Amino acid sequence: MDLPPPRASFASDNASGAHPDVLAALAAANEGHAPAYGGDAWTARALDAFRDLFGGEVEVAFCWGGTGANLVGLQCLLAPYDAVICPDTAHIHVDECGAPERFTGAKLLDVPTADGKLRPEHVTDQLHLLGDMHHVQPRVVAITQSTEQGSLYTPDEIAALTEVAHANGMRVHLDGARIANATAALGGDVRSFTVDAGVDVLTFGGTKNGMVHGEAVVFLDAELGRMAPFVRKQAGQLPSKMRFVAAQFEALLAGDLWLHNARHANEMAQLLAKRVDGAPGVTITRPPEVNAVFATIPPAALAPLQAWSHFYVWDETTTEVRWMTSFDTTADDVERFAAGVVSLVDQHAGL
Repeated sequence: MDLPPPRASFASDNASGAHPDVLAALAAANEGHAPAYGGDAWTARALDAFRDLFGGEVEVAFCWGGTGANLVGLQCLLAPYDAVICPDTAHIHVDECGAPERFTGAKLLDVPTADGKLRPEHVTDQLHLLGDMHHVQPRVVAITQSTEQGSLYTPDEIAALTEVAHANGMRVHLDGARIANATAALGGDVRSFTVDAGVDVLTFGGTKNGMVHGEAVVFLDAELGRMAPFVRKQAGQLPSKMRFVAAQFEALLAGDLWLHNARHANEMAQLLAKRVDGAPGVTITRPPEVNAVFATIPPAALAPLQAWSHFYVWDETTTEVRWMTSFDTTADDVERFAAGVVSLVDQHAGL
């Protein structure tokens, strides 16, 4: 095909670069020396920013990456004989190479769902295990916002889950790798589906939203974070020059840059879906709620499209693909990618 591929990748929001304000913050933090392991001014200011965002004296542990951050949060909640109830599409179950089970010792009880979202009945179905010494003990309900399938929990849906969990001695962990996209899509109030909904611990993603690297574990129940410094160190997630993670979060949270980036990514997903929807051979399988577009295309078109501009297949059995947009995706990127999709699918639709 003669059409040049877009500058941006639609494979993952991990493929994006860093926001200029984040890079400027890193450069500023690079001037001179500062105490290591979080004893610096950047870390202090970033912690204050998270406390302003969530209210109260939350505990925050900055980590290198998403898998490590999830591990730190979960390890503070679990004993080795415990279990985590999660959707079968959850990142902790599918994409973390067994790390949660290896490093916590606990078992993941993965539940099939239609849309990546747990519901109260998924939790109550596991309650018969409680108190039985022959079975792992359900201790954590783990959800993702937004989910791996691009769906969103409403604040009321999360509140219903936390109510059931807390009534039965369980805690609620939220993987927020794309928490910014979810917040933007839900109107900008992150507390509505976290603090106000009863979530205990969450991972606050930065890498997918304009940072070079770094995630934050936020203990909304500060007492749960009491052991986090030791867990984080043992898990290999303690950045020695923590100011370089903290400075990025400080930049992202300043002036709501994190929400601006997420809104733009979400809007680009809406534009992409609009451009390819209705094209012969392309079916949008679910309305895009955040920065993910899921669609089915003819099997014969898959390899040529991936060779032209790489992306991932979500479901091999149905040739459902996932196209991700980012904070730095441009309208021109979307138009070029959509034009390539329409052209190549049209060429291979009858094969």
